[in-house]
Amino acid sequence: MDNRVYYGEYSLKHWIDLILKKNIILPEYQRFFVWDEKKVETLIRALKDKQFVPPITIGAFKSDGNNQNLILDGQQRLTSIFLTYLGLFPDETTYKKAIETFADENDDEEEPEEKLDNVLEWKFDKLTEKGRSRNDILRNVAEGNYKKIDFEIDESFLETNFLGFSYLVPSISNDGEQQKYYSSVFRNINIQGQALLPQESRASLYFLDKDLAPFFKPSFSKEYVVKSVSSKTRIDFVRCLAYVAQYNNDQAVNKVARSYKPKIEKYYEEFIYSVISNDESKYGKFTDIFPNKGFSDIFTKLKEHLVSLEIPKEYPSIIDMDMYFFGLVNAILFQRKSIKTEDKDELKGKIEKKIKEFKDNPSHVKAPSNLGHLRLRISSSIEIYSEYAS
Repeated sequence: MDNRVYYGEYSLKHWIDLILKKNIILPEYQRFFVWDEKKVETLIRALKDKQFVPPITIGAFKSDGNNQNLILDGQQRLTSIFLTYLGLFPDETTYKKAIETFADENDDEEEPEEKLDNVLEWKFDKLTEKGRSRNDILRNVAEGNYKKIDFEIDESFLETNFLGFSYLVPSISNDGEQQKYYSSVFRNINIQGQALLPQESRASLYFLDKDLAPFFKPSFSKEYVVKSVSSKTRIDFVRCLAYVAQYNNDQAVNKVARSYKPKIEKYYEEFIYSVISNDESKYGKFTDIFPNKGFSDIFTKLKEHLVSLEIPKEYPSIIDMDMYFFGLVNAILFQRKSIKTEDKDELKGKIEKKIKEFKDNPSHVKAPSNLGHLRLRISSSIEIYSEYAS
């Protein structure tokens, strides 16, 4: 049987019922909800005015004998409709005030983040975990966690307004092949609204083999960020792994990412594919570095070193982050060595001295992604850490 696509439309009420019953779910690689309140209001107005709203794309997925319907495109729209129905919005300012209030009013050891939903990294499943009806959800939401909204919709509006869909049914039954198909679909969809960042779009590839997803994006990596005046950018762990892997394989820093300057995302994608397929490549062979695909224990060791060496969690620039991470990742993951805690101050002093040297060069500061500058950071970081690795 060939791959098939079905088309139709559901009332907004039916879409909400599908969400509440968990008959449609978000794939793990879907980004967080990113629309602001104004965009939600604009969508509701468009529905009221009978304007065109792009359809939702759903995919049929079979896993371990169970059928799932994955939301491939339209999370922002469906979530907006669901939030309007509940009268709630995951507002950053409201959330931060709730944390402050919680801290002021509670003297026990319970952290506010344990009681409140983190709206900074939020998807609608935070709410569907609380109940299968509006009343259940509202009853279980912590006071002040969400901003209350009212865009003046009622049951009649939900029952008489419709939103279209495309329903994909691939002929593939193998889990791995299905995931590959849907990852490809996800990356080729032109997302309505805010464009995906390269890391967000690339994330679908991490689940081509779901057992390897924590390799590409370990849980501890989210704690390490480059912080500017207006934003925070998490470490791109795949970027770090790819560069260090090729450096170890070729033992020549001048070969790292050679000829990829205008297409560096392709370089990262090729690294991901090489890991998943376990092919010999410029990055080396995955199972030669991590026998039997066992990386969990060595990643735990890396996490422990990040803590014991007191590696900073926030950086003013990518220059700083690279200098702290390239050498450490090389020493722990690729060389299988350790670094003594008592050497941390001397080690970090040398790293900071090198960072200052790079930042004294206006060209390096202006264009840190220049391959020449990048390779300098790779070799310098690895050289410094190697002095203390054993």
